[in-house]
Amino acid sequence: MNEGSTHYGRVLVLTAGMEPHRVIPWQRAITMLFLGKVEVLEEYEEILYRSPALTVRMPAVVKLLRLFRGIKRAVKFSRVNVMTRDRYTCQYCGEQKRMRDLNYDHVIPRHLGGRTCWENIVTSCYPCNARKRNRTPEQAGMQLLSVPAKPKSLPLSAHLDLGGAIPELWQGYIYWDTPAALASAAIDVSGAA
Repeated sequence: MNEGSTHYGRVLVLTAGMEPHRVIPWQRAITMLFLGKVEVLEEYEEILYRSPALTVRMPAVVKLLRLFRGIKRAVKFSRVNVMTRDRYTCQYCGEQKRMRDLNYDHVIPRHLGGRTCWENIVTSCYPCNARKRNRTPEQAGMQLLSVPAKPKSLPLSAHLDLGGAIPELWQGYIYWDTPAALASAAIDVSGAA
């Protein structure tokens, strides 16, 4: 791999509808290519294999060839999904921030019987969380921007935490609302597709 390269062998996978889906290692992308599951849209300069008849470059962006069909599953409760539901925005002050500058807050604190569930967790910035402490929003004199609820669905293109370095070849395929959202999301390198 070239020195100074910012992709580190990561490949952006798009759905058949051209939406960002996940990030996988290049080895998984090559396997999917040879299994006929994806087509390569962009390639890095790195050459993986060269023969007189064939040159294979490292894929940068691939597109799934089949549409997702299957059972609709309930949205799983997780830190990333809570932040995606709340649009990476503090539910007290309204500031949109990077994921690392946010945490999740129990609206009704645990010591008062509050549970860790969709209906009692909101995204908050560290200053607002420190101000609220172990109190309800009413006790702290704070107001929630929205009532927390379990979402029926979340965007398929969940945010990807790319450590601030987005490969240039991905630029035309990632299209979130704001630079803060773009810089904030969670990476999935599980290799599943």
